[in-house]
Amino acid sequence: MTRVFSGIQPTGHLTLGNYLGAMRRWAEVDQHRADSLFCVVDLHALTVDHDPARLRRLSRQTATLLLAAGLDPEVCTLFLQSHVDEHTRLSYLLECVATDGEMRRMIQYKEKSAKQRERGGSLRLSLLTYPVLMAADILAYGTDEVPVGEDQTQHVELARDVAVRFNQRYGHTFVVPRTTLPPVAARVMNLQDPTRKMGKSDESGTGVVYLLDEPDAVRKKVLRAVTDSGREVVYDRAARPGLANLLDILAACTGGDPESLAAGYDSYGSLKKDTAEAVVEVLRPVRDRHRELCADPAYVEGVLRDGAEKARALARPTVDAAQRAIGLLPPAAEPSPSAAP
Repeated sequence: MTRVFSGIQPTGHLTLGNYLGAMRRWAEVDQHRADSLFCVVDLHALTVDHDPARLRRLSRQTATLLLAAGLDPEVCTLFLQSHVDEHTRLSYLLECVATDGEMRRMIQYKEKSAKQRERGGSLRLSLLTYPVLMAADILAYGTDEVPVGEDQTQHVELARDVAVRFNQRYGHTFVVPRTTLPPVAARVMNLQDPTRKMGKSDESGTGVVYLLDEPDAVRKKVLRAVTDSGREVVYDRAARPGLANLLDILAACTGGDPESLAAGYDSYGSLKKDTAEAVVEVLRPVRDRHRELCADPAYVEGVLRDGAEKARALARPTVDAAQRAIGLLPPAAEPSPSAAP
């Protein structure tokens, strides 16, 4: 059976972009068609300055929202990255295979390091090397497919390159994964700046719809979305990015086609109104289920505990094999009680 792995960072409150670009597909498609593992990658959140208490809150909230979005622990495996030691064990082995040049070519490293320098802050080494940890996240499980948004495809390509290189040098150890992208709204853009993705870490929040936003807040943000010059409603990502973003969102929420939807509107106002209502209705069951899960925290803790136990059992044989292949001695076995003097 095909194995799928994907993860999400608890670096901020989850957004409509996270839901339409990844989470909904995980729940509606991936967990049912494959042996699927979904991970809150909390170790990746340590690459920049953070508040420990906030990270714990966001890690729990992220896991709860993944369940609220429809992930079923009876069908898939949901866990926290830091609860499975095999991720960090394998990461160092892969650092010994990856190159400095590969790390410095990562687009997200260039963007995040530039922001840190602008703020006068120092760069953590983990910001440079975390793509290798991401490769370890994927390769530890013999992953066939990684369903991600467009902005993460470079990281999956790195995982592929590192897997091929390791296999060539030390013998076949890893499955070489491939990226899968959702057909519509793979990258939802900021409503106030449609040249940027709708990210969790947006400082103002005015262009970002969060999954836990109240319906009136959702409507206000969509109705105030930036559009483009001209009056005709057409779908053109290059020339009309604001309009295209709204049509992508509406299409993803309703199951339509953005170009066909554009033909049904003669004004920006009516498009914004319909898009706002479509978003409210798509998020309503997620918010309702999140409220129910928050009332039963022991259930969420149990899901994460069981998920980590299952993930460890799946990852350990591959990571042990990688250690042997690269030349490390296995730990000595404990003597059996019968062998004692």
